[in-house]
Amino acid sequence: MLKDITLGQFFPGSTLLHRLDPRTKLLAVVLYIVALFNATSVLTYGILMVVLGTCICVSKVPAKALTRGLRPVVVIVAFTAVINLFFTGGEPIADVFLLRHISAKGLVTAISMMLRIVMLIMGTFLVTYTTSPISLTDGLENLLSPLKKVRFPVHEMAMMMSIALRFIPTLIEETDKIMSAQKARGADFETGSLIQRANALVPILVPLFISAFRRADELATAMECRCYNGGEGRTALHVLRYRPVDLAVLGGFAVLAAGMVALRLAGL
Repeated sequence: MLKDITLGQFFPGSTLLHRLDPRTKLLAVVLYIVALFNATSVLTYGILMVVLGTCICVSKVPAKALTRGLRPVVVIVAFTAVINLFFTGGEPIADVFLLRHISAKGLVTAISMMLRIVMLIMGTFLVTYTTSPISLTDGLENLLSPLKKVRFPVHEMAMMMSIALRFIPTLIEETDKIMSAQKARGADFETGSLIQRANALVPILVPLFISAFRRADELATAMECRCYNGGEGRTALHVLRYRPVDLAVLGGFAVLAAGMVALRLAGL
């Protein structure tokens, strides 16, 4: 299960999606989410699937990585589908056992919610897969730079998000090593009641927290030794500049979002 968590991983490449400005990708994913939450029909979901599939093909990110990242949220997706399936009002499909509690509207809502969650996760994961944490930090800080006028700690927030994304794979690898070491000593994490399984996690959590705090202390020391003092007076190694292709991609996603809103208002 731990190996299925792929959030924060970066797949280096030289594709068009990799070369896009990080600000373009962040704004594009926001527009994609707006379009996704305005999709209400087979037509609109079909359009978004084509867009997402095209982005995946262009990025050349392994499809296995995207599907593997969905495994940890299977329970959430299934729970959401069941809730919408049985608790959405409407005329029952048939007067037979469980079907009497399921309406056509509930079935459509459950399917649409499942598609929405899956496509949302795959779309946002695609941004982290094709953008390095440093680039994400630079792009986010640049987009939020107007908030500096109201003394909002933009650089600090962007730095914290970057460090968090960077250390997710590291902590997952550390957890896997600790679990392997505990299993070698006879620990059992897969059998027993729920309380017994929870108690079995204590030998994992304690060394994991110690390791995380030790890494945080080492990182803080390294930053202090390099005279890091926040965003004041700092310059970027790579200056972000929009290119024609970035403007074209942003324009395309803006048209997509506007089109989804228009189709929803038109009832399509």
